[in-house]
Amino acid sequence: MDPLPLNEIAAMSGAKLLGRDTGATFTRFNKDTRTIKPGDLYIGLRGEKFDGNEFAARAFELGAGAALLDSPVVAEKLAESQPVLLVEDSLKALTLLAAAWRSRLKLIVLGITGSSGKTSTKEFAAAVLGSKYRVVKTEGNLNNHIGVPLSILTAGTDAEAAVWEVGMNHPGEIAPLAALIQPACAIITNIGTAHIEYMKTREAIALEKGMLAEAVPATGSVILPAEDDQSDSIAARCHAKVVRTGISHGDLIASDLESTTEGTRFTILHNGIKVPASIGVHGTHMVQNALLALAAGLEMGVPLEKGVKGLAKARLVGGRLEQKTIAGVIYLDDTYNANPESMVAALNTLRLVPGSGRRIAVLGKMGELGEHAADGYRRTGEAAAKLADILLTVGSEATSIATAARAAGLGRVHDVEDTAAAARMLSQLARPGDLVLVKGSRSARMETLFEHLRN
Repeated sequence: MDPLPLNEIAAMSGAKLLGRDTGATFTRFNKDTRTIKPGDLYIGLRGEKFDGNEFAARAFELGAGAALLDSPVVAEKLAESQPVLLVEDSLKALTLLAAAWRSRLKLIVLGITGSSGKTSTKEFAAAVLGSKYRVVKTEGNLNNHIGVPLSILTAGTDAEAAVWEVGMNHPGEIAPLAALIQPACAIITNIGTAHIEYMKTREAIALEKGMLAEAVPATGSVILPAEDDQSDSIAARCHAKVVRTGISHGDLIASDLESTTEGTRFTILHNGIKVPASIGVHGTHMVQNALLALAAGLEMGVPLEKGVKGLAKARLVGGRLEQKTIAGVIYLDDTYNANPESMVAALNTLRLVPGSGRRIAVLGKMGELGEHAADGYRRTGEAAAKLADILLTVGSEATSIATAARAAGLGRVHDVEDTAAAARMLSQLARPGDLVLVKGSRSARMETLFEHLRN
């Protein structure tokens, strides 16, 4: 973000400035004292179990240059020695500030949502667009009602394009975020069962996710997966041009997929032209995400050949089919998150990656499935029976995967209590050359398996 003086931030956020204005300018906004850097403007947000106002004094001790708070008592006390912005509601003030800043940005925005694959698609899209533009993107998973405003506030006026994720887990969350980012192009990665505990049906999820597509004006484009059965309903709601991508059919198609030791090679088919492409990660679903990114690039002015070169440079963040080797055993770390669709996709990847060793799946629980949990665990277990040679499930909630896999005919199935027990069992079971998939929801903390393995 460009430097902003405190009085201007106050005007943009509807705040009252208390204390002495030091004349400092601000480029970073931070809601977490654990990551405060000197000169940050601290924002005290309230949650169900915490009140960020109570940490404002600590933020100043760590070097914050000012604070935006909605507690008059705390604000007035701190204002005796520090500059403080007082508002009625810190979250609303953050949103107002982000909206005001967004209005100053001249960049072209690609918005991304979907049940899974958002972050991978974001990284691919940023790499594609980065071959032509100066790009800003969502960092980490800052894609909710707090993260999206913070993401907007990281963009400088020199940025030419933005790739911003928009997430949800309850009805009514997408539309206000879509209005905030003002997308010229949108990608819906897929409609699965993530967050179905709150949304109840896939149709309701499609209705909510499709609000991002509806926000794209007639001059823009919406990119949809051709193979997803909810794409037609979303396309029917679009004002913008609709482009579809897929493996079997679409406006942009990938063919001749080949897993290699470095990732995946494939051929792009577009308007009768064939272009070779590659990504540094395994999985058909990752190729599908890459196709969405390339299509968005085309719609945003990036020639296909140029976009393909950018795509090859994309590097995904940790926990998304990241390949690791420990004691000669090859691990696919896909611990970032999980739902039934991504579980099945990862298991297919486990089978497709080249290698002569056995295929071992280590799977943890999946969150926010509600009444659909039984079906999701059953589908995952049946897929594991077809695609893995050995299955380990971790934790009591994942034993349903083991039960379904046994019922589907998989002989070597083990259910263990935690990742420490899984690591001990793997140290006995896994041999050099074996390929091991590790996956589960964030709440399962499956990434701790690797700590135990190394210890």
